[in-house]
Formats: sequence, C-alpha cells, structure tokens
Amino acid sequence: MYKFLIDKLERENSLTFNEYLDLIQHREQICDYAAERAAAVRDKYYGKRVFTRGLIELSNYCKNDCYYCGIRRSNKNCERYRLTAEDILECAKEGYSLGFRTFVLQGGEDSYYTDELLCGIIREIKRLYPDCAVTLSLGERSYDSYKALREAGADRYLLRHETCSKAHYEKLHPDNMSFENRLRCLYDLKRLGFQVGAGFMVGSPYQTEEDLANELLFLKRLQPQMVGIGPFIAHRDTPFKDFENGTAEMTLFLLSLIRLTLPRVLLPATTALGTIHPLGREMGIEAGANVLMPNLSPTAVRKKYMLYDNKICTGDEAAQCVNCLANRIKSTGCEIVNDRGDYNYEI
Repeated sequence: MYKFLIDKLERENSLTFNEYLDLIQHREQICDYAAERAAAVRDKYYGKRVFTRGLIELSNYCKNDCYYCGIRRSNKNCERYRLTAEDILECAKEGYSLGFRTFVLQGGEDSYYTDELLCGIIREIKRLYPDCAVTLSLGERSYDSYKALREAGADRYLLRHETCSKAHYEKLHPDNMSFENRLRCLYDLKRLGFQVGAGFMVGSPYQTEEDLANELLFLKRLQPQMVGIGPFIAHRDTPFKDFENGTAEMTLFLLSLIRLTLPRVLLPATTALGTIHPLGREMGIEAGANVLMPNLSPTAVRKKYMLYDNKICTGDEAAQCVNCLANRIKSTGCEIVNDRGDYNYEI
C-alpha cells in the first residue's frame, strides 16, 4: 500500500492530504524505499553532484523575538556581533579560493544592514566574482527593499516560513509578528524573479503530523526553487528550552517526500540535521538532498551565531570543514562539485 503511494508520488509529484498523512504516520514501513526513489529522482536532474554554498553569518542582532531562536532579541546571554563589508568580502575571497561559487549572506533582522550597504556588498561580490551566485537570508523586508537587492545582483533569497499554519505560527512567534506578512514576503520574492527558498522546522513545539502533511501541500503550491528543513533543536535561553527536539528520522523522510513532490528542487542536508545525528548530512544526501552549506564566517564569531544548542562546525576553519565534508560525502556515492548549483529549469 505505502510503496504504491511512493510510486504515485514519484509519477505525479503530488498526493492528497490524506495520502501524505498516511505516509507520515507509517513512515517506518516505507522510509528506505522513499529514500531510494528520492535519490533516483535527484540523480535524474542533477546526477551525483552535491552543491556547496559558502555561508557567511553576517550578524546575530535581530529585532524579532521568535520563541525558538537563540539570537532572539530578548536573549541577554547572546554576545552580539556584526561583520563589516570588509569582513564579508574577505570571507568571500577565502570561499572563492576554496571553490565556492555561491555565497549565502545570512543574519538576523538587523536594521544596520540597510539597502544601500547590502547593495554595495552584493555589487562588489558580483564584480569580483562574476561567475558566482549571491544568496540572501535576511528575513522579512519590504517589496522595495527586495527589489533593490535583486537589481543589485542578488540571485536567490532564503526565507523559511517555519510553518504554513497560521495557528501554529502564532504559537511560535510573539504577537507583533505576522503570518500573513511572512507569506507576502515569499510571494514578493517570487514576483521579483529571485530563486526562492522556503522551509520549516521538523518537530517544532505544537507541530502535528497533520501540520506536516499540509507543509507538503503548501510547498507544492508555492513551487520554491529551494527548500530548507531541519529538526527543531531547543536552545537553553529560549522559552522552548524544555521542549523535545525534532528527530533525524522524520526529517530524512520528509526530505524524500519533498524531493518526490518537487523533483528539481535544491534541497540542503542542513547543519541542524548534522547536529541531531553524527551522520545526519550524509543520511540527508542519501535521502535525496543535494546541497550543503559549510560555514565561511570568521571562526571568532561562529560560536556567537547559535540558533540552537550544540551546533556543529563552530570551530573549524573553512578549509578544514570543506575537506572533511568532501571526504564524508564520497561515502554516499555522491561528490561535491565547484559549481553555482542553479535550479534546473531545463528538463
């Protein structure tokens, strides 16, 4: 029965709510087959290539107070930092020498990074490295701000929606944050021609299996070019410090279902997955993922960008991290490549 549903999903790239829910509720019986089919679909569009993105965590200041996040505004134990434009360009220089052809500028929602400042950084990266893509992950901004960033040369934008349920969203965020505005941002980004990344936490507080089935339907409607999911991991300085973490098992199964629903999607095996399980990233690749995001941030600040407890790779030099990952990924039968790793629109 469940093999039939996986075959149907591979063939039609869509299931009903009840069919997705049935698979999620019986995942133990079908997870290996789902991973096998997801990897085959990934190989059809991208081969055995795994794309890397050089992650530059430019600031841990954030105006928001999300209940799950270690850099939330109210966390007085968070030692704050900001990278200068010069710092960011130095990270890009090192990353380029290591073979990265996509840079991800990620940070909290920090008003220090104005459109003018960000546009200048984007233009300079594109001038110095015209063969590279620039991805931004800087939260909710206005349409005009996104437009300016796009016109400056930004190629992609990652904005995890965290949950597609308004009721669930309001349990994860304070009253001054708007579910409708988060969705508005995603659709603005699509209209502006960004390659758009969405995503959600797996096993976040109050999440149900029904919520997860709805996530798959939402992603099918949104049609993002990238989807980032990872297990919820509690942070000791948040209101959710005592909640149970999400699991690698559920995250891996959902990676496979996402690959089968969105065959051409760029799908990371996230650092959170590697944190929750020592082989999490390798298992993610085997489940259908094809993107990794090693950290290019200066080692002096890495431990300060702590969204959740026990985050891995906070001390490694970038070169060490890249070499380590390359060797680990070979064990999956895939191989890291020096490539922008754009979404495959052609097939």
